[in-house]
Parts: sequence; structure tokens; C-alpha cells
Amino acid sequence: MPDASQASALSATLRTVNALADWVSEVAFAHGVPREYELRKHTYARLKAEGLGAQAAQHVIKKVRDAYTTLQANVRAGNLGKPGSNGRRNAGAKPVTFRPESAQPYDDRCLSWQYDTQTVSIWTTAGRLKNVRFACSADALKTLRKYRRGESDLIERDGVLYLIATCEVPEAEQYEPDGFIGVDLGIVSIATTSTGYQAAGRCLNRYRKRQLALRAKLQKKRTKSAKRRLKERSRREARHVKNTSHIIAKTIVTEAERTSAGIALEELKGIRQRVRLRKPQRVALHSWAFAQLADFVVYKARRAGVPLVFVDPAYTSQTCAECGHVDKRNRVGQGLFICRACGVVAHADRNASHNIARRGENVWNAGRESRVPATP
Repeated sequence: MPDASQASALSATLRTVNALADWVSEVAFAHGVPREYELRKHTYARLKAEGLGAQAAQHVIKKVRDAYTTLQANVRAGNLGKPGSNGRRNAGAKPVTFRPESAQPYDDRCLSWQYDTQTVSIWTTAGRLKNVRFACSADALKTLRKYRRGESDLIERDGVLYLIATCEVPEAEQYEPDGFIGVDLGIVSIATTSTGYQAAGRCLNRYRKRQLALRAKLQKKRTKSAKRRLKERSRREARHVKNTSHIIAKTIVTEAERTSAGIALEELKGIRQRVRLRKPQRVALHSWAFAQLADFVVYKARRAGVPLVFVDPAYTSQTCAECGHVDKRNRVGQGLFICRACGVVAHADRNASHNIARRGENVWNAGRESRVPATP
């Protein structure tokens, strides 16, 4: 929360260091992307002459080298296309570039925190700024004071300056679960648990449908202001989805912690490649944030000490949780399950969540250390 003069100095600093990072990237590209020490020989003197402090210059060089390391890792992993594809070929055809407001790392020599007054002292190209106010929640401040470690990043988004701090929060000791809560993930119902909790996706799907229509209107205009609005709306939608995922994950983990139960999640990795859908259904599938929700459940469970396992989701929606009969016809509709063997009628997602809970317990027991005495 800087004042006008502080905000101007911080924004100018970001633009300066990122412009210099572009130059360092060009040098690195011209020399075949050498190691950080070798790259420093070619660039450090110029960065110092441009007015950067010693630590800031080192961070700019390291940021560029890390960007190339990430690029190479993405190429090896196939994230930029198959060998010979245009995307993969273009990725290494020119130097890496940085946005003017991209994040700049700060270590404890360039940035110091005063938690009592909620201010920071921070290096800029215009000199050291002191008593720059920052805002955060009471819980975040407590976490900052107790667990902050290493570097922080200064970044500008939509004209607002943020300091992103890294906190190393220790994991709670994991307890022995008294049963498992199965979590069935979906699109119509975002999450359904075997304990009765159901997070309906109606509101989120309506919101996304409306955003899709607004995006289509803006894309037709093809103006600079329309492109700017598209970026703003994209980030706003991502924040809304992220907040929804946080709420659902917190509810699931809190229920498991309260009942001393574990959590069983479906292993859905690669589902977008496996599932074939009609064109109208593809948007819903590809905007489904199941991986994000699963990640949030995982880290919240680890912080709370809640045991968590991943299970194979195959046939969980076609298997009767009462008698175990598997039949494709058991799944009568999106939300209706009727067993062909025993005749039980249940909500389809609730039935699947019970199957996931049972599989979670089996996985946990299979991986548990044997307590049987050794044979003499």
C-alpha cells in the first residue's frame, strides 16, 4: 500500500529491471545460454553501470537463467508440443522476454519487514524506500512473522503492487484415521463426499457460461481496449474459481479433521486426454478445475495432519456401494443410480463417493506397516 511517490518508484524499478532482463536474455541467447557464473561475466558490469545494486543485478541474471531452465524443462516434458512441431520449434527460436511488470525477486539484503508497523524497507532504482505500508489479514501476518523464509517477489498486476512472500509452514503430525471420507469430483456437482456434503456446480457453471459469452463479444471487437478487458476478465474468472476451490477444499478437510477420518480422492490425471466428448461439452471439461481443487485439498490436509490417499476411479460410478455389482446400466442418469442386482436407489455421485471411500481404506490398509509379530 505505497503512497503515490513510492508507487511510482516501485513501478519504475520493475520496468527497469525487466527491460534489463530482456537484454541479459539476448546476451544469454547469443552465447548459447551459458551457466549463471559465465553469464555474469558478460552482463554484470553493464547492469551495475545501469544503476542496479549488486544484489539486484545478481537477481536479474539468476531470473533470466532460471527462465531458460524452465523453458528447457517444458520442452523435455513435451509441454510445448511434439518434436518437430511449430510450437516446440518456435520456443527456442528467439530469446525469452519478460513483461514490464513481471516479478522481481528480493532477498533480505534488498527487503526488510517490520511486522509491528506493517511496513517494509525496499530497494528501488531511486534509492531505498522506507516505511512502505503493506496490507494483509491477521492470519497472514501471523504466518509471515513466524514462518517467512528466503526471497520475496515484487509484482504488479492491474496497477496494484504485491509482495509475494515464501513461508515454510511445518506439516502437522498425521494421525491414524478412523475410516475414510470419499470425494467424488464432477462438473454438475463439483465435489460430493460420502458424509453427505455436496458442492453444487450450478452457480459456477452459470458464471463461466456468462463469461464465455462476454469473451466472445469482446473478441469480435479486436481493439486494444477489448484485449485489455479480456485479460482483466480472465484473471477475475480465475480468482473466482480459485476462491470457490478454496472454500470447498477447506470444508472437506475440516470435516475430516473433526471426525478423525482420512480423505480418499480420485486419481484423475490425464482424464482430458482419455475422455472423448462432443464439441458443446468440451468447454465444460477443459475449464473444470479438478486438479486445482485436488491440490488445495492435499496441501490443506497436510497442514492439518489429515491422512490422504489417491485411488483408481475406474467403475466407481457403475459399482453398487451396497452389493458391489458392476453394470454400465446401473448409472441411469446424471444424478440417478439404480442397481440392477439388488435394486438399491441412490444419488449417483453419493454412491460413487462411498465406493471411493472404501477403496481409500483398502489403499491405506495395504500401505500400512504390518503390526504382526515376526515368526520366530
